[in-house]
Amino acid sequence: MKGDIGVIGLAVMGQNLILNMNDHGYKVVAHNRTAEKVDEFLQGPAKGTNIVGAYSLQELVDKLESPRKIMLMVRAGDVVDSFIDKLVPLLDKGDIIIDGGNTNFPDTNRRVAALKEKGIHFIGSGVSGGEEGARFGPSIMPGGSPEAWPFVKPIFQAISAKTENDEPCCDWVGNDGAGHFVKMVHNGIEYGDMQLITEAYQFMKDGLGMTHDEMQSVFIEWNKTELNSYLVEITSDILGYKDTDGEPLVEKILDTAGQKGTGKWTGINALDMGIPLTLITESVFARCLSSLKDQRVEAEELFGKKESIVEGDKQVWIEALRQALLASKIISYAQGFMLMREASNENCWDLNYGNVALMWRGGCIIRSAFLSNIRDAYDIDPELSFLGSDSYFKGILENSMSAWRKVAAKSMEVGIPMPSMTSALTFLDGYTTARLPANLLQAQRDYFGAHTYERVDKPKGEFFHTNWTGKGGDVSSTTYNS
Repeated sequence: MKGDIGVIGLAVMGQNLILNMNDHGYKVVAHNRTAEKVDEFLQGPAKGTNIVGAYSLQELVDKLESPRKIMLMVRAGDVVDSFIDKLVPLLDKGDIIIDGGNTNFPDTNRRVAALKEKGIHFIGSGVSGGEEGARFGPSIMPGGSPEAWPFVKPIFQAISAKTENDEPCCDWVGNDGAGHFVKMVHNGIEYGDMQLITEAYQFMKDGLGMTHDEMQSVFIEWNKTELNSYLVEITSDILGYKDTDGEPLVEKILDTAGQKGTGKWTGINALDMGIPLTLITESVFARCLSSLKDQRVEAEELFGKKESIVEGDKQVWIEALRQALLASKIISYAQGFMLMREASNENCWDLNYGNVALMWRGGCIIRSAFLSNIRDAYDIDPELSFLGSDSYFKGILENSMSAWRKVAAKSMEVGIPMPSMTSALTFLDGYTTARLPANLLQAQRDYFGAHTYERVDKPKGEFFHTNWTGKGGDVSSTTYNS
């Protein structure tokens, strides 16, 4: 009996996905560039299962049913291209290659087109949930060649996480790089969520002077509210974890955050598309700032920086902080969906935003209770341009506004950096302001560069230039009269 699917790459994610597939009755053929890794897997975690090994790509291909389905769980970039180049001569038309790594979506666009010319289907699939998710149910976001989806769908939906209504957290996202784009945005929102939580932690620790046991209790309680989410849950675990000496382990961890690039890609794409992804971009910059550890230590001493204690009723501040975190979290998701909407329009992906919310409801790192509310919002209005305009989320934002402003103002007053939480508030203030001062900005551009401007008392699309000093000419930078 031949295998249902082959998986290349036996690092932690690859191994756990294979074991997950085996649990659901699929025969998997496992391959790794190093034969020792295959042996270790077969004699270790895969022992006693129906999983079989392949010690060459030819053996892998020969052991698979047609159309062959081969999933790459390898490092994104050149490694993926290298395996594709080696696989293509061994495959038949109609066979399927799947990239399950964190790939930048333009690479997936390119690979779909190149392989289509050879008659081979390509799927670029985001997989989220880490080691545990891969083993017991990740969120899976496939896109690429639509012809391939029916052959992969039963496997992917079987191994994916399920909602409380037993709905699979996996569905077809769209053509070309749509799946990897949605996974990229997922990771961007993850950056934002994590940064917001760390800002709340610093406000409690440095501003309110709370102990780690007190902070753990707060996050446990918050996880029983609309903030219920995987990241809030693990934060409570982390704050309660003690080192061998009985002290909180988290305070012994160097405060320099790492990153693998997906948050940066999200910010770059937002800039390219003109979407104000302010919160997520600030979260990326916060990680960059954290890496300047030596400079920060010197600057603190140079400026004599000291945070002031936040005065007042601690419980009142904790509730205000909860509301500020919730409102900011909504903005993080809202900005992410704005970016996906623009990308869908530009690339003709026809994304189903309710389905995206469903795919993130379980298994993935940003899974949270209110993703069900996001799904409901897009079921009511599939063309919803701003998540905060939905009645449920609008109500939360309005009810949280006073507390949100109070926390933001106090953080600036006492010197606690909260870049993402304050940028989220500033974004909403800007988004809900009908007339911004960009009219002055346009006048400045026209003054020094003759870049022209539109007038409120003239039809949109009609441009004007003013000779502001009487010394310039009447030629604009976009209009030339000879």
